[in-house]
Amino acid sequence: MKIIDKLNSDKITISLEVFPPKTSASYDKVLKAVDEIAALQPAFMSVTYGAGGGTSKNTVRIASHIKDDLHVDSLAHLTCASSTKEEVRSVIKELKENKIENILALRGDIPEEISFPSEDRFRYASELIQEIKKNGDFCIGAACYPEGHVENEHKEDDIRYLKEKVECGVDFLTTQMFFDNSIHYNFLYRIREKGITVPVLPGIMPVTNGKQMKRICQLSGTFLPARFLAIVDKFGNNPAAMQQAGIVYATDQIIDLIANGIHNIHIYSMNKPEVAAAILNNLSEIIKG
Repeated sequence: MKIIDKLNSDKITISLEVFPPKTSASYDKVLKAVDEIAALQPAFMSVTYGAGGGTSKNTVRIASHIKDDLHVDSLAHLTCASSTKEEVRSVIKELKENKIENILALRGDIPEEISFPSEDRFRYASELIQEIKKNGDFCIGAACYPEGHVENEHKEDDIRYLKEKVECGVDFLTTQMFFDNSIHYNFLYRIREKGITVPVLPGIMPVTNGKQMKRICQLSGTFLPARFLAIVDKFGNNPAAMQQAGIVYATDQIIDLIANGIHNIHIYSMNKPEVAAAILNNLSEIIKG
């Protein structure tokens, strides 16, 4: 089923994310987590492509397993900076052969060891989106950045580029993680004003490892509100307490989003079924029906 059909309904949808194993030795462990997350019956599950495309060989495999064996709709990530055009076309063909209808099209991180841009690689996500459109009837998602992409100096430019990307054939957008909902509401106002009307899924990251998340947020330019920083400072060195606090913080964000009319929410569940289960349990009555 195409994800856009679910997003356009009035029903609240919660989607979850998993990432393929970095080594073949950890495949069974990852698959166990995938199975447990699928058992939570999310609206769909997204499968990442890995930094630099390093786990790409397992993305199609796991997305197919989710769809065919676990009977949950899957969204396969596809990045283009780390792969040649020929490699990208090969993956698109494989996705089509496996009847995977949904792709999240991303430029992805640029590997240090390659020359970029180059003639044999797609330079922008918009070029990748056009390539996907030419090669099948896919539902296409793309990323967006409520606080602006770190490579763009001005937010106006960021929204202009986003609109160009959407006009290439994007059906929905998923945001980078944020920890202050007012940032998301302001972003929605600005993009709607510019004519970007596709569904936007806020990306919520449950913080369960304080030091790791601080580093990620600093690299991505994500704003860390005082309330969030206080939680990390207080509980960051206590893994059990940090996990519990992170679950509560993410739950609070989601409740606020739903209360303000946001029906579709994506959780970066990071292969942690216990975290995803706890959040969904906290929302059980809120998302019922």
